Amino acid sequence: MAVRLFVGNLPYDVTEAELRAHFAAIGPLAYLSLAMDRDTGKPRGFAFVEFSARADAEDAMRRLDNHLFKGRPLAVNEARARDAPAPPSAPRAPRPAGPRPPSAADPSPEAGRDFGPDAAPRRRRPPAKRAAHAERGPKRPIYKRAPGPGRFSAGDEDGDEEEVRGAYGARHRADADAHDPA
Repeated sequence: MAVRLFVGNLPYDVTEAELRAHFAAIGPLAYLSLAMDRDTGKPRGFAFVEFSARADAEDAMRRLDNHLFKGRPLAVNEARARDAPAPPSAPRAPRPAGPRPPSAADPSPEAGRDFGPDAAPRRRRPPAKRAAHAERGPKRPIYKRAPGPGRFSAGDEDGDEEEVRGAYGARHRADADAHDPA
């Protein structure tokens, strides 16, 4: 029965012929599919390789997983269906805390740090003076109220007139209609 393998972390300039030659060293290939991007036509960085014999597929997984191919370590494992969950992975050893020791390849003193260069120092503002803030004045306009006792009672000092709504919702005093000659 044929066994299909997933090959990940491929370089983006790989060709199908190069990939076929690399896996044919293990055994005869039944099928090879290099995934291409629809828009650009360039490889997407993974492929599916199918061997007709299970022994060849297991040998390919054992020998080529994490093996450098054009400068990148390949990820080779058995392909699974799209909707199948990922198999439980083996627990990994925890990373040691703190900076890494400097390597012989990089003799600089910062070689033990596993993060980027130092950030530029932040500029500090001088502390704000509270008195200056109060002297600046308001930040929004000051609204003034119209003089007088109320909004709709300009001539209503005694308060005995009644306010009535007329046509179109306009307000007016009831006794003003009686005195209006118009």
